[in-house]
Amino acid sequence: MVGQSPLDPSKGRTAVLLEPFVHQVGGHMSMMKYDEHTVCKPLVSQELSFYESLPLAMRQFTPQYKGVVSVHLKKDSLGNLTLIASPSLQTESCGRLDNAIGDPSVTIWHQWAASTGSEHALVKWSHTQLTKTFKDSCPGKMLLRTDLQYRTDSLLEDANGNQPERNSYNPWGLRCHRQHLNRMSSKHNENKLHQFLLLENVVSKYNYPCILDLKMGTRQHGDDASEEKKARHIKKCEQSTSASLGVRICGMQVYQADTGHFLCKDKYHGRKLSPEGFRQSLRQFLCNGNHLRTDLLEPIILRLKALLSVIRKQSSYRFYSSSLLIIYEGQEHKESTAPLDNHLHFQKTNCTASHGTHHPRVDVRMIDFAHTTFKGSKGNHTTYDGPDHGYIFGLENLIKILQNISEGK
Repeated sequence: MVGQSPLDPSKGRTAVLLEPFVHQVGGHMSMMKYDEHTVCKPLVSQELSFYESLPLAMRQFTPQYKGVVSVHLKKDSLGNLTLIASPSLQTESCGRLDNAIGDPSVTIWHQWAASTGSEHALVKWSHTQLTKTFKDSCPGKMLLRTDLQYRTDSLLEDANGNQPERNSYNPWGLRCHRQHLNRMSSKHNENKLHQFLLLENVVSKYNYPCILDLKMGTRQHGDDASEEKKARHIKKCEQSTSASLGVRICGMQVYQADTGHFLCKDKYHGRKLSPEGFRQSLRQFLCNGNHLRTDLLEPIILRLKALLSVIRKQSSYRFYSSSLLIIYEGQEHKESTAPLDNHLHFQKTNCTASHGTHHPRVDVRMIDFAHTTFKGSKGNHTTYDGPDHGYIFGLENLIKILQNISEGK
């Protein structure tokens, strides 16, 4: 949303309403929607260092870096929180944000009814914003329920083998956003500047983005982790598929064509999965409620193989705690929607295989580099030799599992 800057309305400066990014499926840091093609997140120096020295070969597998904005907080007499951001010279020199070029001050605000002191009031407000944001972002909004119901379920089954289902109005991104606002309000200081990274919104071109967030590698803690945090991360890896497969599910959303809404899973679901459960969840990610999207397998596998080739050549890089996004368009091309009569069924899904001649839109992107280290990175005190073998192990297993699904195994 665009308006006048409260800093100096007479100058007619552009103002941008910073909204929750409704397609965030994993992570703990709140992602915000800056504009249709740009998201922003709190800046971490190590992540900025990565983007500033990004190897050319990796650029096709990461979000485009668009610069930095400085943000300071204001709170009005009613307790509403306001974020005011000014693009840095670095952002303007990038020349990638149309509304930042030549504009010395872009205002970003986000109001929160903190005066009530009630979390319920915040949730209620957030739902209203989420509904509007999601409806505006989905061309096929008439197919979605008006309450934007997100379906969440788990692998826990009852005595009859049925999976209980609970409806939720709180997708993961909204949870992160609420926690972020709570933290900002409690540490409110109008004179303190906060910096945010501006990054490409990698799902902006999708009508119904199906997203799988995978935590990659056999090690998740950064070199700067405390002994307590290191032990905690090691335990999580040992008790999940991070140790056995080098990859675990951190979240996903899958558009269900039969119901017109998204099936969602979070990181707690991913941590509980066995290697077989991980394979079943990958199949579930490829199922649209009617059939298994086998047309997606070849392009996803090819993209993962291309990434694997690039990672093998990146000496000294360690992508600790980074994630890999697999994305595809949930709205099928008409030629691909008719399932074949081959009755190929998979356990825990009601999906049959479907093939089509239309090439589907898919993408694979690496994200979250706050703990990524490499030779020459700022503040880096540990230098590694050779490629990240833990990450490679995870990619190889991911490719192998997808190939098995493709072969009907």
